[in-house]
Amino acid sequence: MSEASTMIAQLEHKPDWISFEDFLASYDGVRAEWVDGKVEEMSPTSDRHADISDFLITLLRVLVVSTGAGIVRSSQVAMRIGRVARVPDLLFLKTEHANRLTPSHVQGAVDLAIEIVSPESRERDRKQKFREYEQAEVAEYWIVDPLRETVELYRLDEQRRYGLVAAEGNPPRLTSTVLPQFWIDPRWLWSSPMPDPMVVFREWGLI
Repeated sequence: MSEASTMIAQLEHKPDWISFEDFLASYDGVRAEWVDGKVEEMSPTSDRHADISDFLITLLRVLVVSTGAGIVRSSQVAMRIGRVARVPDLLFLKTEHANRLTPSHVQGAVDLAIEIVSPESRERDRKQKFREYEQAEVAEYWIVDPLRETVELYRLDEQRRYGLVAAEGNPPRLTSTVLPQFWIDPRWLWSSPMPDPMVVFREWGLI
């Protein structure tokens, strides 16, 4: 039996409960999350979802490399927080927290998580993950909703609760305090095509 056939057979006979270690081994490369011993598989992403994700990861990778601010990863890297392991569409770890990234997953909270909402993930992103990220003290949680064409930035306040951060200025900007120099005009994500990343890098003062 080929390796691919073996994986398919394993996935077709999912146990009622699976350890986190077995989840990492059995679902490597599969869009899935681990929730209290249960595996939640996720639908493939749409073209628009992928386009937004690719645009943001391009911006963030160049920013992080240029500034030495830390580590950024796109989806497929699990973040284990308590009894769940979620897979944000994008995540950022400050340099001082880089040791949380292991060869297989992030152990503990990231500093910034971005989720791009799909019809299948709407309730999970806005309710379950919102609560889990807040409790784990993910400092900033960005929710990008292509259907509503909205970007929401939530930041932990002094009570360690998420507060919605309003866009400021004209044109509007949503600005991170976790990752210096990272800000976006939410309208960038709804334009077709999206801005040339080089234009954004000039706006950020990177070039």
